[in-house]
Amino acid sequence: MAIAVAVILLAMGSVLFFFFSPWYLTPLASNWGAIDDTIQITLWVTGAVFLAVNLFLAHVIIRYRFSRRRRSQYDPENKSLELWLTGLTTLGIAGLLAPGLLVWGSFVSPPDDAHEVEVVGQQWHWSFRFPGEDGRFGSVHNRFMDEHNPFGMVDDPAGQDDILISTPHLVLPVDRPVKMVLRSKDVLHNVKVANFRAKMDMVPGQTSFFWFTPTEVGEYEIVCAQLCGIAHFAMRGRIEVVDQEDFDAWLTEQPSYAELAALAPGDPEEGEARYTSCAACHGPEGQGNQDLNAPKLAGLDAWYLERQLALFRSGARGTHEDDIYGIQMRPFATMLPDRQAIADVSAYIGTLPDRPVQASLDEGDPERGARRYRTCANCHGQQGQGIRATNGPRLAGLSDWYLERQLQNFRKGVRGRHREDAYGNQMIEMAQVLVDDQAVSDVVAYIMTLPLPRVEMAAVSSDGVEE
Repeated sequence: MAIAVAVILLAMGSVLFFFFSPWYLTPLASNWGAIDDTIQITLWVTGAVFLAVNLFLAHVIIRYRFSRRRRSQYDPENKSLELWLTGLTTLGIAGLLAPGLLVWGSFVSPPDDAHEVEVVGQQWHWSFRFPGEDGRFGSVHNRFMDEHNPFGMVDDPAGQDDILISTPHLVLPVDRPVKMVLRSKDVLHNVKVANFRAKMDMVPGQTSFFWFTPTEVGEYEIVCAQLCGIAHFAMRGRIEVVDQEDFDAWLTEQPSYAELAALAPGDPEEGEARYTSCAACHGPEGQGNQDLNAPKLAGLDAWYLERQLALFRSGARGTHEDDIYGIQMRPFATMLPDRQAIADVSAYIGTLPDRPVQASLDEGDPERGARRYRTCANCHGQQGQGIRATNGPRLAGLSDWYLERQLQNFRKGVRGRHREDAYGNQMIEMAQVLVDDQAVSDVVAYIMTLPLPRVEMAAVSSDGVEE
């Protein structure tokens, strides 16, 4: 009897929790109310079956409980019961499948007036592409992808005016249908925006798509809903839904493929003159100065230097009240007036001699740090050489005091919390793996044992193995 009462209480408690639970779907912000209706039908069908089965179980426990005066009856055939069960099961399955199939047919049938956006997924980053004024996407292929051509653009006239968005921030106009064309660079991903009730797998070598119409102005999170690697949980982006006029203005500011291809590379000679103000703190050879809290710059990749200088200039880095040295760095970064100036000084830093640094901290255990570093290696490389494809900068050869301070800043949210610092946000998530100060010291101690990367190391796979 006690078991029967427990089953009844469990069933009734589950029903009450469903009706009174504070956790439910996010507010709908698209035209896909039909998906909510389908979910409701699924919940009602499965809920009715759950309740019926558990109450029937309780009935059987009570009705046929043990009695010495009663014997069990063997009844292998009961056609009436089988017909009832088959009929009810058929109705239940039809109720589950039919609405979903109807909605799915609409979900993959975009209207003719829908504008298009390509979503590109990679470990662990989102990027986007719009067709240009010709309204057509240029041809792409993964085999053409490299650090200079991250979208894999082919020499196609239709692609010259394609608009490339390298940051995981997409802007869409409200009340206008959009077809999302999906492509993966590496492994299986799944783009999901809960408020839009929209998600779809991204399969390498294939193109998939779906459509929706944003109906509410606001900002919504993009997540990867397919386990795609160790930093899967940090693969996030955002969609900002705005009025058509604001969207048009934003799109006009974004660079086209032709414009990006025409950008001049950094000029070390021009950069040398601009580096004069940097040398006062970072040293004439970029060797760094611990007394001035200025890290070593020599040996860092130009793409990483450019990104950090741009973040300092825009205020995405160095504005947190507890980031004392970042605040000091911001005025110097604002002395670089444009993207070309940043590229020039980064190119000059690339010519500076990369010399080993001496360890100044001794609190960490390199052996324990080696185990903790396995997570870091997925983005930064097994030898800490950095991996451009995963946006992981070089770590080997940097000063231990600087590495420790930055890891602590990430753990505390002093660095990386700004909404425009996408990779800093990812690093905050990953830094939480280091549960305490000792863990930080251990992993830094291990990084200090890694050799300086060789200059000729031009291509490195995502697992850190030279190709």
